[in-house]
Amino acid sequence: MVRHRQTRSPMQMLIHEMGKFGLVGGVCYAVDFLVSNLCHTLLGMGPLSAKTISTVVAATLSYIGNRQWSFNHRARTGLRREYTLFVILNTVGLVIALGCLGFARYVLDLRGVVAFNLFGNVLGTGLGTVFRFWAYKKWVFLHPDHPKAATTRPPLEQERRQPVPEHAGQV
Repeated sequence: MVRHRQTRSPMQMLIHEMGKFGLVGGVCYAVDFLVSNLCHTLLGMGPLSAKTISTVVAATLSYIGNRQWSFNHRARTGLRREYTLFVILNTVGLVIALGCLGFARYVLDLRGVVAFNLFGNVLGTGLGTVFRFWAYKKWVFLHPDHPKAATTRPPLEQERRQPVPEHAGQV
């Protein structure tokens, strides 16, 4: 059986990746929102601590969803490398969210659940998400043709790249 590789334009691939990234992100956003509000409002944690805990939980789910689904067509470059970069980049995303939340709380003196959610869970998470999408594609989930991915392609990707013998499928 000959497998035909679907070719997509770069724009089609970008839209495809953004859609999957958005779905994973939506689920993780809901987890982040719920955990942060649970920690802050019900457990009485400070806003920065609550946001940090919720981001760690959501980022862990995000790695699994993005590696296994959003970017599963990209090269695998090793769990240690990918997860280390993922943690570093999510830390930057967390700093963006905490910066927005901290600015609202400690500079503008905005308090309460609305300010917490608007600055931490909407603005901060939104800006962090834009950064993470760009950064994941650039450093974590590499294009199969990237030099670091040359020897670590997923088996299906290796199979796709092997030439099909001319006599394959002939009787």
